[in-house]
Amino acid sequence: MRQIAALESILADLDKLMTVIKDEMIEIRDNFGDERRTDIVDARADFSREDLIPEQTVVLTVSRTGYAKTQPIDDYVAQKRGGKGKSATAMKEDDVIDHLVVTSTHATVLCFTDSGRVFSLRGFEVPLASRGARGRPLVNIIGLDADEVVTAILPVDLSLADDRFVFFATANGTVKRVELAQFANIRSNGLIAIGLEDGDKLVSARLTDGEQEVMLFASSGKAIRFAETDARNMGRTAKGVRGMRIGEDETIKSLVVIEPDMNEVLIACENGYGKRTNVDEFNTQNRGGGGVIAIKTSERNGELVRATKVNNDDDIILISNKGTLVRTPVMHVATSGRNTQGVTLIRLAEDESLVAMARVENSEEDELIEALAEDGLLSEG
Repeated sequence: MRQIAALESILADLDKLMTVIKDEMIEIRDNFGDERRTDIVDARADFSREDLIPEQTVVLTVSRTGYAKTQPIDDYVAQKRGGKGKSATAMKEDDVIDHLVVTSTHATVLCFTDSGRVFSLRGFEVPLASRGARGRPLVNIIGLDADEVVTAILPVDLSLADDRFVFFATANGTVKRVELAQFANIRSNGLIAIGLEDGDKLVSARLTDGEQEVMLFASSGKAIRFAETDARNMGRTAKGVRGMRIGEDETIKSLVVIEPDMNEVLIACENGYGKRTNVDEFNTQNRGGGGVIAIKTSERNGELVRATKVNNDDDIILISNKGTLVRTPVMHVATSGRNTQGVTLIRLAEDESLVAMARVENSEEDELIEALAEDGLLSEG
C-alpha cells in the first residue's frame, strides 16, 4: 500500500514526475552511454513487392475451368510422407488440372492464350493456397477476355533471353518464331504474341535455342518434322508462315520440340489408344508439307488428340472429358512404327473420350503427381 501511495503522489505532482524521469534518464546514460554504432545518412531506397516476399520453389497449377494457385513444393513432399488421403480437394467434380509448372516465387511466367495474346506473371502474383483450395480465377489475375483460354505456360529466365526463342503453332498449321527478348516488357493487359487469321487459334508455344527441330501433329494422325530455322524470326504481331498443310476438317493438336536426349514421342488418340515411336522414323522435311502418318486414326482409335516427347522412365497423365485422370509409366506403352494403331492407354466408357495428355518427369514432379493421386485427382494406371 505504501508503494501504491508513493506512485500516486508522483503522478499527482508534475515536479516529482519530472525529477523521476530525469534520474532514470541519467541512469540509462551512465549504464549504456557508449559511442553510436550506426550512421544516420540522408538516403532513400525504393522497395518493390518482390523485396518483401521470400524466394521459394512453388508449384503453379491452373485448372481447366481457369482457377490458379501456387503451393510450396514442400507441401507435396510432406503429404507424401504423411500418408494417403490426408486432405481432400475443393475442385469442382468436372474440373481437372490443365497446367502444372514448378517455378519460383520470383520467376517470370509467360501465359499464352488461344487468341494469340501473352501475359506476364511473377510467381508471387499467383496467390498461395492450401492443397484443398480451388485457388483464384485466372481472369482476376490477368486480363483475359470472355472465353479466352490459356494454352501454354512457360517459366522463363529473361536474363538469357538473347539466346532463346518462342516457337508458336496454330490450329490451322501456321508456325512462327519470335525472340524471347520481345516479351521482356509486357503490359498488364497483355501483348499480341502472334497475329491470327479469322477462325484460327494458338495451340502451343515452346521455348527453343534457335537451332532445334520441331514436329507438328495433326488430328488426322499425320506429323511433319522440320528445322525451326525454316521459320525466320518475326515480330510479335506477324501472322507466321505455313508449317504444315492440313485438310479443312483437320487441326494441329501438338507441337513438339526435339531435344538431344529425347528420342521418342508418345501419341494418344481420342478413344484411349496410343503408342511410342522413335523420332528417327520421321524424316526431316521442309516446312509446309502434308507430313507422314504418325498413327492410324482408324474407327477404333479416333482422331489424334495429343503428342509429347518422352523418355523411358517418364510417366504420362491422361485426362478424359469426364474428368478421369490416369497416370501411366511410359515404359508400359509399346514402341512401334509410324504406320500402326498402337495399344490401349486408358479404358474409357462409351460416352467418354480422351481430351488431353501430359508428360511428367520422374524427378521432383513425381512427388507432385503422387500427391495429386493421394488427393483423389489421379488414379494409378
